[in-house]
Amino acid sequence: MRKEFYARSEHFTPDFEQLLKVLQQSVPDRPVLFEYAFNDRLAGLLSGERLNETENRLAPFRRLIRAFTQAGYDYTTISAWRTKTLSFPKKETAQKNSRSLNEGAMITDRNSYENYPWPDPETGDYDLYYDLRSVLPDGMKLIASGNGGLLENVIDLVGFEKISLMYMLDEPLTTDIFNAVGSRLLRFYEIVASIDTIGACIVNDDWGFKNQTMFSPDMLRRWVFPWHKKIVQAVHRQGKPAILHSCGQVKDVMDDIIDEMQYDGKHSFEDLITPVEQAYDLWSDRIAILGGIDMDFLARGTPAEIKHRSIHMLERSAGKGAYALGSGNSIPDYIPDENFRAMIGAVNSV
Repeated sequence: MRKEFYARSEHFTPDFEQLLKVLQQSVPDRPVLFEYAFNDRLAGLLSGERLNETENRLAPFRRLIRAFTQAGYDYTTISAWRTKTLSFPKKETAQKNSRSLNEGAMITDRNSYENYPWPDPETGDYDLYYDLRSVLPDGMKLIASGNGGLLENVIDLVGFEKISLMYMLDEPLTTDIFNAVGSRLLRFYEIVASIDTIGACIVNDDWGFKNQTMFSPDMLRRWVFPWHKKIVQAVHRQGKPAILHSCGQVKDVMDDIIDEMQYDGKHSFEDLITPVEQAYDLWSDRIAILGGIDMDFLARGTPAEIKHRSIHMLERSAGKGAYALGSGNSIPDYIPDENFRAMIGAVNSV
């Protein structure tokens, strides 16, 4: 079963330098794949390994690394939610799969802010990233991402409606909350970016709805973007690229993303917002465009349609670079295996 998923050949050797070329807006030596995350069922199918909770702490990550390698990727994403590193405590909510952005708020005023159990970013199993050297194939690197982004965590802690009012009615408290979250995320990325197994960092933070940013660009520039700029600078100080994973309509702030924050790559695109073909034409001379094969299209299209579009994107970028093929977001369980296989298999047709 696993051999059906080889994107390139059974003897594929990862080469992280190829993804680096994409992020440097140059032309890689061969087509490059990019994905933020696989669902666990697909990771098991690709790796040929089942999860076993009795195994050592490296086992789930070894499984994930084998899955990424099997599918033809030059790296493996290790998200902080999979590790015992920085996480902001949140209330349990009744709905696990879908919930209100106002549900479960823990910070409502100055008193609750001061009594919130703020995590220490210095603590956690950062040794894990070092120890994974023993299971990383030659040529492969890890890409580290956080456990939610700045705006995402603030919304979780305060609630969408409450923070919408708070930033207008209580600027000092708003500033303190964003600084408390932002400073801890900054320290997390300072730590992981310095580790030799880490080749790049993904900063994940959703900023948009379908037609506009979640908050005004001015609000984002006041409280959100300065911390992102500091995180990118921290990653760059280690000589590594920083990738922004942000969903929604962010056209109004793309100049901020590129020129002010200076991200090297942008991930997460949707056909109903900005199709990846349009995004590539608009911004690929300034920032690498990653993924973008729309999730709905991946879920409902035929393998032939998906392969055709994937080949088209690889051909579109072949002489210019600054593109890696992948989904518009990630590979959840509802994406048919044959559709995922059609997308990654396009690298053999260019």
